[in-house]
Amino acid sequence: MRQIWGAILAVALAAPAWAAEPTGQELVAHIERLLWGKTNQGLAEMTVVTPRWTRTLELRFWMERPERTFIRILAPPKEAGIGSLRIKAEMWNYLPAVERTIKIPPSMMLQPWMGSDMTNDDLVKESSVVEDYTHTLVGTEEIEGAKAYRVESIPKPEAAVVWGKLVYKIRVTDRLPLAQEYYDERGELIKAMRFTETRRLGGREIPTRWTMQPVKKPQNKTVFLLKEISFDAPVDAEIFTLRNLQKVK
Repeated sequence: MRQIWGAILAVALAAPAWAAEPTGQELVAHIERLLWGKTNQGLAEMTVVTPRWTRTLELRFWMERPERTFIRILAPPKEAGIGSLRIKAEMWNYLPAVERTIKIPPSMMLQPWMGSDMTNDDLVKESSVVEDYTHTLVGTEEIEGAKAYRVESIPKPEAAVVWGKLVYKIRVTDRLPLAQEYYDERGELIKAMRFTETRRLGGREIPTRWTMQPVKKPQNKTVFLLKEISFDAPVDAEIFTLRNLQKVK
């Protein structure tokens, strides 16, 4: 009998930490830590596809979550030097062609960034998703042959956020994100993000291709491809300044 109980204990200890049913809060917090960390910095490629044209931007980014974000476009030459800076609830864009810095009001956070399907809020992450929403695990569903948790996130009454609801779809086996849906205040699905091409980057297994597609424009999409990223390293405070925003090398 002692040997049987010993075997049961060994199996229990060997089981993954998430063998027990997680909460919605735990799942969303896990995704936020996985994809963003406390800080991150890296290089990405963003391709905007429409029925009439396709454009690819290369950009470098720095984030200190959830307070500060800086993004600089590196290529193509026509857009090179354009930058975006957020410090808490304030955001600025810099346009080197006219040497002008434009402050973005909160009412413009849902506007497209650089003509993409990503909004200003998507790119700079104005809100803290974990803190500003109530997260509920509502069940599981099948996504391309994989069982996925479905978490619905509803904004708290006092939260200054731009979405009426978020839905996360997270693979059960390894808790990697598969999709995220964005709903307006009326409960209408506006757009959806798919996460694919998982590989080791920045010391962790993460999806490196993020595809955003608007519901009402199914022929449009924006593909965000991570090329380099590092997590949780200190970021120079000088990065997050208006002086640096206006400094085009």
